[in-house]
Amino acid sequence: MTAEKRWDDLAAEVRTWIADDPDPRTAAELTALLTRAEAPLSAAQGSPMEQESAATHAERARQDLADRFTGLLQFGTAGLRGAIGGGPNRMNRAVVIRAAAGLGAYLLGELDGVTPAPRVVVGHDARHGSADFARDTAAVLTAVGIEVLMLPPQLPTPVLAFAVRHLDADAGVMVTASHNPPQDNGYKVYLGGRVVTGSGQGAQIVPPMDGAIAAEIARVPSVAAVPRAAEGWTQLDQRIHDDYRAAVGALADPRVDAVTAANLRIVLTPMHGVGGETARQVLTAAGFTDLHIVPLQAQPDPDFPTVAFPNPEEPGAIDLAVALAAEVDADLVIALDPDADRCGAAIIDPRRRTHAGPGAAASDGWRMLHGDEVGALLGTVAAERSAGVPGGVIANSIVSSRLLSRIARGAGLEHAQTLTGFKWISRVDGLVYGYEEALGYCVNPGGVRDKDGISAALLLAGLAARLKAEGRGAVDVLDDLARQHGLHLTDQLSARFTDLSKIPEAMARLREHPPVLLAGSPVVSVTDLAQGYDGLPPTDGILLLAQDDTRVIVRPSGTEPKVKCYLEVVLPVEAEAPFETVGQARVAARERLDRVRTDVAEALGI
Repeated sequence: MTAEKRWDDLAAEVRTWIADDPDPRTAAELTALLTRAEAPLSAAQGSPMEQESAATHAERARQDLADRFTGLLQFGTAGLRGAIGGGPNRMNRAVVIRAAAGLGAYLLGELDGVTPAPRVVVGHDARHGSADFARDTAAVLTAVGIEVLMLPPQLPTPVLAFAVRHLDADAGVMVTASHNPPQDNGYKVYLGGRVVTGSGQGAQIVPPMDGAIAAEIARVPSVAAVPRAAEGWTQLDQRIHDDYRAAVGALADPRVDAVTAANLRIVLTPMHGVGGETARQVLTAAGFTDLHIVPLQAQPDPDFPTVAFPNPEEPGAIDLAVALAAEVDADLVIALDPDADRCGAAIIDPRRRTHAGPGAAASDGWRMLHGDEVGALLGTVAAERSAGVPGGVIANSIVSSRLLSRIARGAGLEHAQTLTGFKWISRVDGLVYGYEEALGYCVNPGGVRDKDGISAALLLAGLAARLKAEGRGAVDVLDDLARQHGLHLTDQLSARFTDLSKIPEAMARLREHPPVLLAGSPVVSVTDLAQGYDGLPPTDGILLLAQDDTRVIVRPSGTEPKVKCYLEVVLPVEAEAPFETVGQARVAARERLDRVRTDVAEALGI
């Protein structure tokens, strides 16, 4: 097939899509691209320079269109997520209408002959297009006889996850791209009610559900063929928000009285997302009234103007919060991601403040807690609360620190290890607490079967307030855990790829030539996670274990064009080791971790 013939086929596909596009904005965007792609034809009589310029612009437009039409945006366990724009490989109304039609067909098939009709809760954040995508979803599902309950506008993802269980819905749809950059949007799907029972009720979809929904989406012939209702869904009022806040408020530590809570000064940033007001109401209702919200990041803004990536983990993302914390002499920084299902925290580390020396900036003592550190802190809270609970299970993902298993064992609780992602963690039977190192924490699985940054923030604030009243801090708890279970230090190395074909190449290179040493310690086992591991389903990843118990897991990201490497070193610490000795162990662990990072980067060629 000639290149010109291939272009003719693509151009015909683009015209067909434009004719079927329900959104005049994306139709106009594609029409403009198509016009530029065909510009050399109209520029044939121009000067050589004009012809060359037109050819360059045309080639770029053709490449853009080819990318937009490589296939329908893949629907998987993360639902949909991608850049906003026209075409089947982008997030837009046409793609969302097809997805909603596929979800509706799946639900009607699963509940065929069952009454009453399926019930679906729909929510959305403040990103570009979110309100339109939610409205289209409601219109499509209502048209086929599904009961649709629409959340009030711009609420956090945990409210949607809560509503699925609280309202006994059969499914939930949350329009959000979580912590992705501003040009993206996404579509999370939860199943519950009569479709999924037991521990998975109200959790995000997993195989084979995602494949079954994707198959129904593939059967949709066109947007024009999908009926859409103009009305008929139920717009929920603020009572669902009130119910969520009441459920989270019930988690507050009863040992933290009003005086103790008010004595903790907190800086909060919702990162331009939709969690700020909900978090403020939850925290102040629990007595945390000395609360300072970062002004420039307080209100929802889909452009996220003060951060390159609206993710608390990203370098620089919490700089404004830490600066405000230094200014007001705060005790704790809490950072939510834009849909408030993740929670980051920063604290004053006395070791950093001591080493900063005279004349150092007030912010020099502050540091962001790693996700595994917050996971361990909340793990101690969960273990304390759940001690003696028969069948209670604490869980984390395979890429998270092994410290949680030691905490669970010390409290007489079971520990479960899962694949990466809360779709797996939330399905653990008997779950009382679960976390993943990417700042996701489930502290109330009975209410929200997913990560919930707002409830995690409340428990972190309660722990910080209690520790402050005792003259201690989070670092003291982390040191105690090191003395009891060994010092576990984790970090992450990631590489972002613009050419997605390079990701499987990097993974193949590591499989063929894994490192033989990690920071000088011999690698004693190399496990291909694609073959399954420790009872877990197969997944694309490689686990390296060294003789000194250093562990590295390398896997492609499920939501971003990245390869992620999860690094962990473990050093023994004497049970009675003083503060200074534990600090020295941390320095040694950090040095070893840096050497591991270098070895892994070299093996991956990044």
